[in-house]
Amino acid sequence: MFETLGRSARILLLGGTSEIGLAILAALRAPAGTQVLLAGRDEQRLTAAGKGLRFEVTPLVFDAADPGSHRAVIEQAFAAGPVDLVIAATGVLIPQERIDADPDLAAQMIDTNFTSHVTTLLDAAGRMRAQRHGTIIVLSSIAAIRPRKANYVYGAAKAGLDAFARGLTDALEGSGVRVLLVRPGFVIGRMTRGMTAAPMSSTPAQVGAAVAGALERETTELWVPAGLAAAAAMLRMVPRPLWRKMRR
Repeated sequence: MFETLGRSARILLLGGTSEIGLAILAALRAPAGTQVLLAGRDEQRLTAAGKGLRFEVTPLVFDAADPGSHRAVIEQAFAAGPVDLVIAATGVLIPQERIDADPDLAAQMIDTNFTSHVTTLLDAAGRMRAQRHGTIIVLSSIAAIRPRKANYVYGAAKAGLDAFARGLTDALEGSGVRVLLVRPGFVIGRMTRGMTAAPMSSTPAQVGAAVAGALERETTELWVPAGLAAAAAMLRMVPRPLWRKMRR
């Protein structure tokens, strides 16, 4: 996707310490001199994460839970020139039992996993439309397909994000801006530490490699692993009484 730029690429990773986001960056075939902007709350962690990348890295302060900071980080990212790729990887996973005990945590997870993506990506999409090129990667989840009692608030947030990404894709048709909607299954990593891996699990590196490959094609939706698409179709068909009995 970078071949026609004629210059070094500029990439913004929202959720700059995300394992999946960093794995995507590691798998990209981006040109030498590419500048990566890592946006997150902890500048020390961002700097440490940047040392593992082969690109020029600049940390940006960004708090997904603070809507007032969202426009500022997008303005800062685009101030030095066009941004060619935005990776929206901000996210948290709070166990449902904790949310049941403290509903304020539900707002925190929805704000991080859904609302912050809407505010930042609307702004970024408008700027990419003006520059007439760019790609936005949105990390959805198999959890968006059908809510489960084990994590239905998380699933609701991802379902909202999935719908938003599909609408954004349609809204940007013909603008030169592309949206790649990625739906991984269970990802074995820091966010799911201590949880039993589900069938058709993947690692951040596997998701990163799949996303990098999809960027070279014209696809707008990606399941990781690919067979998850068929599994998702089957999940939709499970009768609700049986669905309620599923533990996860």
